[in-house]
Amino acid sequence: MKPAIWLDGSLCDPDSAMVSVFDHGLTVGDGVFETVKATEGRAFALTRHLRRLARSAAGLGLPEPDLDEVRRGCEEVLKAHPVAFGRLRITYTGGISPLGSDRGTAGPTVVVALVEAARRPDATAVVTVPWARNERGALSGLKTTSYGENVVALARAREQGATEALFGNTVGALCEGTGSNVFVVLDGQLHTPPLSSGCLAGITRALVLEWVGAKETDLPLDALYRAEEVFVTSTTRDVQAVHRVDGHTLPGAPGPVTAEALRIFVERAAADIDP
Repeated sequence: MKPAIWLDGSLCDPDSAMVSVFDHGLTVGDGVFETVKATEGRAFALTRHLRRLARSAAGLGLPEPDLDEVRRGCEEVLKAHPVAFGRLRITYTGGISPLGSDRGTAGPTVVVALVEAARRPDATAVVTVPWARNERGALSGLKTTSYGENVVALARAREQGATEALFGNTVGALCEGTGSNVFVVLDGQLHTPPLSSGCLAGITRALVLEWVGAKETDLPLDALYRAEEVFVTSTTRDVQAVHRVDGHTLPGAPGPVTAEALRIFVERAAADIDP
């Protein structure tokens, strides 16, 4: 089944959907996006994702998106392509612009795309990388299309047999993954880095904090090696146990805290598609 595409207000055939080569999202990464979990034709936590899209757009200085229109685009692609499990991607860019950092006046480009996705395994391996997240940078905490450093870091993880790379920030504190937030269990207590670390305000992270409970704690990167349990969260991972960090093995993953967090998350998510 072909992906479903909604571009600037209407459904398009994937083979003919086109964005200008002068689009600022393409030329300089001037855009924001959201990835939403789709199950059986329904989007999970869509309202939270749309609110974060608007926050990211404001942080990047883009015009305020019409969230009702974006929601309509999501509904149309979900109806056209009701996959059992999929990745719904909303992309909002600066639109056609000069070949440089200045924005043009044509207005934003809006794309909604839906593709089928594979469900993740119960546990995974992660690695740490030598590059730092800049918690004081202009894009800190924004979900932008400027994803080059994540591409490099994830490639490093794949080379080492892992599915995610974890960053520290400029002061050596644990921050986040390329597309996930991280939680650790220390002395039986669940912790996650605070937003001040430079990590993204993940939707799944927020739901775990609300539903399960965890302390937002500044932690050194090496806390990963002292933790009894580690798990990562994201839209398509939900709560995923970590069985190896670099060369350090976490036997028995998922451990009891992780298993309980996953149980609660699955139960609450099933009860409310848009919490």
